[in-house]
Amino acid sequence: MKKILCAILLLTLTGCGSSGEDVTQTMENVESKVISDKGVGWGIKKNKNAQPDVPKEIVEMLPKYDAFYMDKSGNKTLYLTFDEGYENGYTAEILDTLKKCEVPAAFFVTGAYFDKEQDLIKRMVEEGHVVGNHTQNHPNLHKLGSDDKIREELKILDDKFFERFGIHMTYMRPPEGEYSERVLAVAKEEGYKTAFWSFAYKDWVRNSEVGADKALEMVTPYLHDGCVLLLHAVSRDNAQMLERLINYGRECGYQFKSLDDIKL
Repeated sequence: MKKILCAILLLTLTGCGSSGEDVTQTMENVESKVISDKGVGWGIKKNKNAQPDVPKEIVEMLPKYDAFYMDKSGNKTLYLTFDEGYENGYTAEILDTLKKCEVPAAFFVTGAYFDKEQDLIKRMVEEGHVVGNHTQNHPNLHKLGSDDKIREELKILDDKFFERFGIHMTYMRPPEGEYSERVLAVAKEEGYKTAFWSFAYKDWVRNSEVGADKALEMVTPYLHDGCVLLLHAVSRDNAQMLERLINYGRECGYQFKSLDDIKL
């Protein structure tokens, strides 16, 4: 039915004198621009000392929308990223460690976090870290039902950030890793690169903490060239293991870089 409707539309636009070949080619071009609204959860299969497994169709689709999950340069680089939905008392310690070790990071903040933690946000900006858009209200973006609602979730937070610091956010991370192709397309239209990750573990559940030693053991085997690590700043384990993680990475020959240096 979709092809019939497209053909009728194209015949109306191009006139009955157009050749069938031209109409078919134009119809295929129109169909190729259809963007999927299907919701997808960011799921990867972790591999020790190697890149994760990601479905081929997703790997091929992401660059069209300036989306990424790792650095593709092949260099021994690591990227620290932290999601910030609320403050649990550890972000200042994380910032202290990053400053001591001279390592950049990216912090993806929500609107509620931005409103309540102005001093910490100020530190992030002044100390050279990326502050990314994790949306105003942390909704499942692909379920919002319209492009305008997706834009609004990004714009409200960015407007507040720009008013406070005079710069715009340029990276976004979909809440819960839930997205659709349309979400990625809207984000790109709004000037964002969408940042997924190539490593994460269940570190956001406060009553499931395992201690810094065990947390370090859960992270280090999965480091790989170009790895984007997703950590949650609400985790005491992450705060306490961070300096050792940085030292371990450097001992293995990795450089910690800013998302601004990532190669898509």
